[in-house]
Parts: sequence; structure tokens; C-alpha cells
Amino acid sequence: MKLKVNEDLQKERLKCTFNTEELTNFLDGDANKTLSRRKLESFFLSDLNLKDKIPMEYLSHKERYEEAVRKSCILFKKVNEWQQSGDSGSNSMEVYKSLLGGSVGSAIIKDGSPFAVHYVMFIPTIMGQGTLEQQGEWVGRAFSNQIIGTYAQTELGHGTFIRGLETICTYDPATEEFVLNSPTLTSYKWWPGGLGHTCNYAVVIAQLYTQGKCHGIHPFIVQLRDEETWNPMPGIKIGEIGGKLGMNSTNNGYLAFDNVRIPRMNMLMKNAQVLKDGTYKKSVNDKLTYGTMIFVRVVIVRDLVSSYISKAAIIATRYSCVRRQSELKPGAGEPQILDYQTQQYKIFPAIAISLAYKFAASWLWDVYNDVTSQLEQGDLERLPELHAMACCLKAVSTADAAVAVTTCRLACGGHGYMNCSNFPNMYAMASAAETYEGENTVLLLQTARYLMKACQDAKSGLKLTETVLYLSNFKSLRRRNWITDLDCIGNAFLQVAGSKIENCYFAINQLINSGMSQEDAWNETTIKLSRATEAHCRAFVIQSFITTIKTIHLSSELMKVLTELCKLVCAHWMLNQMGDFLQYSNLKPSDVPSIQSLLEECLKRIRPNAVGLVDSFDVRDEILGSALGVYDGNVYERLIEDANKSPLNQEPVNESFHKYLKPYLKSNL
Repeated sequence: MKLKVNEDLQKERLKCTFNTEELTNFLDGDANKTLSRRKLESFFLSDLNLKDKIPMEYLSHKERYEEAVRKSCILFKKVNEWQQSGDSGSNSMEVYKSLLGGSVGSAIIKDGSPFAVHYVMFIPTIMGQGTLEQQGEWVGRAFSNQIIGTYAQTELGHGTFIRGLETICTYDPATEEFVLNSPTLTSYKWWPGGLGHTCNYAVVIAQLYTQGKCHGIHPFIVQLRDEETWNPMPGIKIGEIGGKLGMNSTNNGYLAFDNVRIPRMNMLMKNAQVLKDGTYKKSVNDKLTYGTMIFVRVVIVRDLVSSYISKAAIIATRYSCVRRQSELKPGAGEPQILDYQTQQYKIFPAIAISLAYKFAASWLWDVYNDVTSQLEQGDLERLPELHAMACCLKAVSTADAAVAVTTCRLACGGHGYMNCSNFPNMYAMASAAETYEGENTVLLLQTARYLMKACQDAKSGLKLTETVLYLSNFKSLRRRNWITDLDCIGNAFLQVAGSKIENCYFAINQLINSGMSQEDAWNETTIKLSRATEAHCRAFVIQSFITTIKTIHLSSELMKVLTELCKLVCAHWMLNQMGDFLQYSNLKPSDVPSIQSLLEECLKRIRPNAVGLVDSFDVRDEILGSALGVYDGNVYERLIEDANKSPLNQEPVNESFHKYLKPYLKSNL
């Protein structure tokens, strides 16, 4: 039986001052892309074979994995059906983005797909680092799922520091083969998704030895399991790593090698080659080996972060309109909890931040595609900037996503703690992103190295790239008196970032001049460096938001709302780091109340449009996966419905009563 839309939620929708479809179309790219996305979602989500018979949380670890494999096989088989259908309006990239990101895939396989790394890392690595001949041999088999692959880089003893990997791959010219070995316990590959029992091939990152010399890490395609029996190949030790905080159906695994031989042409040789006699031909730039990691970090920012934050905001906003509690005024009845300013302060920044990262990710994705095209022509000029921005955006955005999901959960009180709210699963997924594909602190420090070089270039009068151009003029921005418009606030973020970067530069040089080694001077400054990088990242995100507002052409009603959201992000981040702005920008102590007032005014102006904004994100109930965030607002009916799905509620008396409880009670008579 279809329920009526909750009256409170319906009234909220009538308050909206802008056309929600206009914002939806803008976020998708245009109206045609919105239509294509909706058709795509309906095609996959209407398949009864992809529905849960029993909620995921009631399955055992083994059952959860087996169900994920079953669904994955159906899901990716349907990709061909979709692409051959007359309704297909999406390109292949958009289809896989939906199935592997925070959209359709997250609705069908809530705890992560064991096929994800196959598409996100295995295939892109072969395409990016394999020769045309190797691509011809492997990519077709991989895309048609004749083989399933993973990407085996991280080891038990080494993660982000990939130069320290211990897996050895030695070339034997007598047989024209490479020989793989795992010489230590810490050299076991650890974490690759799908490695445990799903994949039969892997791109393995190992230290290359030929003619008695180590040439550093290189990628190799290795068969792990027999294609017919799925038994491990000789010399392969393989298994699953066990339960985790979340992502328990991704089938993360471990892998070790004992004299495993592979053909010479199984080394991906687009960027470096080993000839038949063992001669090593060096890559033009060894940083090209890291292309897959950059790609995945870009994808995390573009397809996951904004999705986690926006879904958390949708759930908390809709629930806060339905939930009534306490009394603002005696005798006036219980108001919607969204009327409380503190509730707005928890939720509205999440709405704004999800858009901020979406706009920043759009820039990152465009630059990634430009740089990739330039690399094909041998132009490496923008690669360092792309790497630096991918690192810091991944680090700062994933940390913000985990905080936003938690804050929105807390905004939903006790009900937010339930699995059926989807907050526990979303937090596990968001928090995982803080660590995989580069631990966040390490990534901040990788960007810091780029920023220190940029600071040196600025002081030498050299040409600067787009994202660090402000390092040549940030001090001149301090001349203005403080006013709470976006230009002034945006300049303040640049002043803070530029000053913190410059302070680190001077601190390191001062330590070196005092006799300290460069390495020790760097280590002594890493706290300041990581904070300077975060400031740089936030300044970039703010500039992206401001630039988007200035360059887009939308209705005046929608532009007003987007401007308020941009101001809210600015005020929210400024108040969280007020000391930096007082120290480094032209903000004075007497100006601080204006920032607090700006925050409060933004909350007040956004309040009538809160539901309209989250509706514009256009996330189907199946994708949202939350009893608290359903579009019709019938929260309490959904909570009872989900409670009755518990296996404990399938019988009036549980067998534990007869086996344990009754004898215990009788023994006390």
C-alpha cells in the first residue's frame, strides 16, 4: 500500500523558492543527462533479482560475500543489456560510475562490490600502462569478464610508501620469464579488493630486478587462480583478510608468491621495458607508474565524497522535518526539530559542503583528462599539479565526509544509530576512504612538497601553475577592509593558505641554516606542513565554489540559494579555524561577530529551501537506503517495517527461552 506524503514534509516542499528540477539538471550537466540517469537507475533498480530478501546486517560474513558475488554477476551482465537497449543514453563511463560509485551500486551491494577494483584499477592500469599489444590481449577479456582482476600493491608492511614494497620480481633471460617472490611476512600483499576469492588475475606491483640490478617498482600481470577450477596457481598463497569496520563484501585479500613464473610480456611495458636479454629500458618519467593511483584519487573525490555527504544531508534534513520534539514556546506544541538553530547548524553545512566538493571535483576531473591527453604526447608539465591537488583534495574531502556523516547521524538522535538509517554503513564507507589509496596525512605531506617548491618558485619570480598562482600576490590582498562579501572572504582564505605555506618554507630553511639536515628539518615541520596543505585545499575549494557561481547562468532564485550556500561554507570553515584568519588575514577581532552573524543569517535564509535543496540531489529511496530519509516522510512506518524484518521477530518465542532462559528462571524458584 502506497502511503501519503507526510504533511510536514509536503508543507516544506511548498516553501521552496526555486525550481528543484533546475538544480537537478545543473548538477547532472543538463536535462538530457538527468533523464538518462533516471532511466539508468530504473533499469537496474527494478530488477527483482537484485533486491535483498534479508537485510544485509542479518547475514553472516560468508553469506554477505556470496550474495555480493551473486548480485555483481547479474549487475555487470545487465550492463550489456542496458547498452544495447533503445533507452540507453549514457556512455560507458557514466554506467560504470553509477554502478561503482555512490549511486546504483551502493543501493544494490551496500557493503562494497568484490568486482569494484577490477573496473576501477585493474582495467585502467592495463589501459594506462600497457602497450597497444598488451591492451589488445588483456582489456577485451577483462571488459567482457572472461577474467576478473585486482590491483595488488599494498603489503602487510608497506602502504602509502610504495618505494618500500618488498615483493621481488626477478628476470630470468634463460627462459624469458619473470620470477615473483615474497621474501618476508611483511611482503605479503594485503588489502586488494576482490583478491580473497573473487579474482583470478592481478596487476602486481613489485621491485624489478634484472641483470643483478634493482630498477624500482613496476607493474606485472599475474594469474592467481586456474580459469576453470579457480584453485590457486602453483606457488600462489592467497586468502581473505577477514572482517573489517565496513566494506565486508569487497573480499579484500592477501597474496604471497613462491617462485611464481610469468612470461616476459606480462610486465606492463608502455613506460619501461625489459628486453629479451634482460636489458632494461628506462621510462621517460618514472612518475607515470603512479597514474592508476592518481586516477583512483580523482574518482574518490568526484564520485564518492559528494555522494556520502549529500546522502547524509538528505536523510537528516527530511527526518528533521518529520520529527517533532520539546517545546520552543510553552504550550505551543512540539516544533519540527529543523526549527532549532543548533539542528540547522549540524545539517545545512553538509548540504553546502557536498556542493562545494562537487564543484572542486569537476575541476579536478577536467584537469585529469587534459593531463592524460598531454601525457600521451609526452607533455608532463601539469602532472605535478594534478598529483598535488588529487592528493590534498582526496585527504581533506574524505575527512570532511566522515565528519559530515557522523554529524548528520547525531542530528537524528537514537534512530540515527540504527542500521536501517544507513548511517552506520555510510560512515564505514566514508571512513574507509580516509585510509585507502593513500593515508590522508601522508597525502597532505605529498602535496606539501609541491607547495614548498611552488613557494620557492614564487620567490624566484618563476611561472606558477593555476592552483598556486596566489602565492605570488596573497600579501597584497590584505589591503582591503573587512566586509562579508564573497570576494573579501575568498581572499581571506588565500591569505591564510599563502601565509601558512610561506611560514613553513621559512621554518624549514631556518632549521637547515642552523645546521639541521633537510630530512630532519622537514620532519620537524610536518605538523605545520599538513595544516598549510589543508588551508591550501580549502582555499581552492572556496575559489571553485565562487568561480562556479560567477560563471554559471541559472535563474535568479536559484543563484540566491547557491550564493547563500557558498557563504555558509565560508563562514563555517572560518569559525572552525578562526585563529588562522585572525593571525593571517585582514580579519580583525572586531570583525569576528560579522562572521557569526553571517553564519546565522545563512542558516535562516536556507531554512525554507532545505527540503527543496536535498530533493534536488534527486537520490532515489533505494539508493538512499534509509528508513529516516524516505521521500514520502513516513519514517515511523518504515522503522516498524524494518524492525519486523529481523530474524528474531519471525517467531513469537525464540528457542533460547526453552534452552537457557526458562531453565535459569526455574532454577531460582
